[in-house]
Amino acid sequence: MTCWSDMAYDALERITSFLPLTDHHRFSAVCKNWRLVAKQKRHYPAPQLPWLVLGDEPGTGKRKFYNLSEDKHYAMDIPELYGRYICGSSHGWLIAIDIKLTGILINPFTREFYELPLFPQDNLGLPAHQNVPVDYGDFEKLQVIIVQKAILSHDPKERPDFTLMILVGWKRVPAFWKPGDSSWTVISAPRIKDVIYFYGHFYFVTNHNALLFLDFQPDPKVHDITSLHIRLRDPTSERYLVDYFGNLLLVERVVDWICLEKGHSKTLRKWHSKTRYFNILRLDFEKKKVYRSKTIGEAAIFLGTNDSIVINPNDLVPGCKYKCKTKSIYFTEVAKSLFVGKFDMGIFNTSEKTFSTFYPPEIHHSRVGAPIWFTPNPW
Repeated sequence: MTCWSDMAYDALERITSFLPLTDHHRFSAVCKNWRLVAKQKRHYPAPQLPWLVLGDEPGTGKRKFYNLSEDKHYAMDIPELYGRYICGSSHGWLIAIDIKLTGILINPFTREFYELPLFPQDNLGLPAHQNVPVDYGDFEKLQVIIVQKAILSHDPKERPDFTLMILVGWKRVPAFWKPGDSSWTVISAPRIKDVIYFYGHFYFVTNHNALLFLDFQPDPKVHDITSLHIRLRDPTSERYLVDYFGNLLLVERVVDWICLEKGHSKTLRKWHSKTRYFNILRLDFEKKKVYRSKTIGEAAIFLGTNDSIVINPNDLVPGCKYKCKTKSIYFTEVAKSLFVGKFDMGIFNTSEKTFSTFYPPEIHHSRVGAPIWFTPNPW
């Protein structure tokens, strides 16, 4: 009888191609030969649904993750993330900030990391409707609001000359950092709603529906793409740029603000944003036109502080495939205010125009626990 550990290498390779990440790790723990197969970089785990990064596990400091495919939580001991607020997710890496307003770029599975310089602090200011004085010595609050989004141009393991782009403060001023830089380079731009790295360029969408791209040479500067006329009515809505299988989408999330607690001062009340609807636009650079779409087809889109993620359920292994709701937008959002008590998150079916949940709705604001989508990258 053939021993399991003596199975042919080709057969073991074939097995790993059907395993999601957690089963891939279990596979590697069987024996030495299986571990050698699992560690080969060309044998990535099968495509899977993103995980949700949550807060610290009480009493342990371990970071909690929610595996959507398995409907299961995992607690990982990652000392580099103790007390840090995660402000971005891109290419399987997390961007986190500490109370000293310095940061770290880390792959939580390989534990490889880059230390980031002090974040820019000249563009913080609160939105006009809030008008609450900020104690700039209260770093625990500042780490929550200072970086609104952070994305990478490339996976640092694949391209060591990557660029990390962030949106700073309430005005979401763009700034970037490259390995070797001692500080952030801040870019002059109108108020930005979102950023994406698409076909070799960083693109931005502004509060007034302008689409910009960043030109690094000779000096970093944004340029307006005037050939595309984007018409969205609600200036307070959230907007996301999405790489939809090589097409650039602009997704608008229309929200209502609901007062949770009435305080003595209107500005000190707690608020909750409630998503009301999504609008989907396809931006066609060649034809210089903007098309409005009613649905996103059979795919699923994951939106939030993360670099936007698009999943084709047909690419997933069966165990994950049937957990993914097609034609749907999975969304989660960090609190945009120091006085927001709950997170707005759920699933919007673009075909039926209905909402549902993927996680218990009673998640409340945590200094280190804003929910964010994350695609595990064990290499």
